[in-house]
Amino acid sequence: MTSDILIIGGGVIGLAIAIELKLRGAHVTVLCRDFQAAATHAAAGMLAPDAENIPDEAMYSLCWRSRSLYPDWTRKLEDLIGLNTGYRPCGILAPIYEESRGAGEQRSRGAGEQRSRGAGEQRSRGAGEAISSSSPLSPSFPSPHARESPAYWLDRAAIHQYQSGLGDEVVGGWWYPEDAQVDNRALAHVLWTAAESVGVELKDGITVEAFLQQQGQVTGVQTNAGVIRAAHYVLATGAWSNELLPLPVRPRKGQMLSLRVPEFLPELPLKRILFGQDIYIVPRSERALIIGATSEDVGFTPHNTPAGIQSLLQRAIRLYPQLQDYPIQEFWWGFRPTTPDELPILGASHCPNLTFATGHYRNGILLAPITAVLLADLIWEQKSDPLLSNFHYSRFHTQPSTSTSMLTHSANFSNGHRHHPIVSSENPPLLTQDSTLVIAGKTFQSRLMTGTGKYRSIEEMQQSITASGCQIVTVAVRRVQTKAPGHEGLAEALDWTKIWMLPNTAGCQTADEAIRVARLGREMAKLLGQEDNNFVKLEVIPDPKYLLPDPIGTLEAAKQLVKEGFVVLPYINADPMLAKHLEDVGCATVMPLASPIGSGQGLKTTANIQIIIENAGVPVVVDAGIGSPSEAAQAMELGADALLINSAIALSQNPAVMAHAMNLATVAGRLAYLAGRMPIKDYASASSPLTGTITS
Repeated sequence: MTSDILIIGGGVIGLAIAIELKLRGAHVTVLCRDFQAAATHAAAGMLAPDAENIPDEAMYSLCWRSRSLYPDWTRKLEDLIGLNTGYRPCGILAPIYEESRGAGEQRSRGAGEQRSRGAGEQRSRGAGEAISSSSPLSPSFPSPHARESPAYWLDRAAIHQYQSGLGDEVVGGWWYPEDAQVDNRALAHVLWTAAESVGVELKDGITVEAFLQQQGQVTGVQTNAGVIRAAHYVLATGAWSNELLPLPVRPRKGQMLSLRVPEFLPELPLKRILFGQDIYIVPRSERALIIGATSEDVGFTPHNTPAGIQSLLQRAIRLYPQLQDYPIQEFWWGFRPTTPDELPILGASHCPNLTFATGHYRNGILLAPITAVLLADLIWEQKSDPLLSNFHYSRFHTQPSTSTSMLTHSANFSNGHRHHPIVSSENPPLLTQDSTLVIAGKTFQSRLMTGTGKYRSIEEMQQSITASGCQIVTVAVRRVQTKAPGHEGLAEALDWTKIWMLPNTAGCQTADEAIRVARLGREMAKLLGQEDNNFVKLEVIPDPKYLLPDPIGTLEAAKQLVKEGFVVLPYINADPMLAKHLEDVGCATVMPLASPIGSGQGLKTTANIQIIIENAGVPVVVDAGIGSPSEAAQAMELGADALLINSAIALSQNPAVMAHAMNLATVAGRLAYLAGRMPIKDYASASSPLTGTITS
């Protein structure tokens, strides 16, 4: 099947974009893994750019503009299908306790004098008087630039009069009359129903497994129902985005609960949202009170916990004590998609026909209408709002200043003189007669590959990679994805315009795992600017003790990855028959181990490696076990085409110096192989001639 636009993700963001594009004339399909699992269902529905006191000006502007769209947006949705979204411009009250009063009285001003009046003038105002307000620039589109919403400071007497039942510790608070709420579950139902009614093709229960790419374009998505293609693609998978692309989006678990206002109370005692210290209470018209939410960095760990619910109830009862007698109605949890700066990722991607709409964190409900409008403008009309530049994914991939200085780091000098590699364009022709290393049509000058693991610091890794002179660096995709120790900031630490990334599937125990991680690695390389990088170092290692690769799983995974267009470099035991089978299925190299990975035992499989080299029609890269430069030279003297060395460098006392030594050994071993070793004899042979000697 083919659509104009394929949206991956059926939460509030994906559905809002789908409806907007459909109303503009596009043929739109939405793929949803599990509609009920979307973060939309686990939210509280607050529309609170003022109460949240958002410090980032671009984010505040985005939220403010989106809130201003809400009345018309929800009305149009409701008119389409006759269902209610629960939108209520109820305002939000933000009570303050004594211990946080100083900060609380300043909370809505932002930094310095961002509001229209100074701090001194604000403090002098009486309870209930407006702090600031202004009119929109135009009736249709309010100003996105200044913090223009009115806010009111209420002292102790005023706030307790305005909202009875607050805890005795409340000493004042802010009233934000323009903040609002929507019933998030009702909104999700309305969006799904509205999308169906306008002709969006909705496919629930479809899991997208990978993006298919060719020549810098997405050509389709691999799903549990086969390949689905479109002209343009939108990634709106929220907390699950990192499973498809190496975007810095992680799940942040939020636990919530609801209470039931007892029937014997004639009217709802709480008519407005309370936005307290690490707690909020949202009243709903059906006599429910929504209480939330925890914020837990626990991955996709499910379920409510006693500690999480207890913390919510304690804070809620402190803020509004009579809740302690209300019956509990429901518990639930959800996963919000967060980024390192807690701002969304919106707009263009590394592929011109793929658009990002993810990472909305706690503001997904609020930002739905503005996200839909801005991305529909971008996709359908090629109009990019200037505000989108603040949320581009590339903000996480800028090169730090250290990436250039590493080329001349002091570790690459000795006694004030720089070490020069043996092979360079300035060396005599004799030393440059060797052919280059060619893998799948790509040419490399260096025959030494290195890794990024086990170093004591990022700086040590940078220095060592530079000193090694290597052009291929292997990266463990899973460790980068999970930010394992030593892998934080790895994408920014190296200059990927000069180094070819070799993503590896380390940590994968089965063929299926390795295939999924390989797909993610390909996307990671593309995000770093290597659009044509389909390389993957294939590792399938179920054995946690000896770390020996699984030959059957490796062959199975290699077959599938070759079919998907990968350049496969499989890590294997030194098994000549397996090496030949892997070559036959289309692998670009074979990578036999010298000895168990990380052992430093040196060449223990010499005879088998020699057989592999003699029979291979693809480059042979000796990988794992080499512990010293002499062993590296010996492997190259056997006729290996290249080496991959990591532990011997990273675990040495001076990794940068060892990296340089391994570079020299690789070159020396290669030249020795090309020169041809002298024959081994059983007897002595004098070096000096026996004729023409002086005799007595």
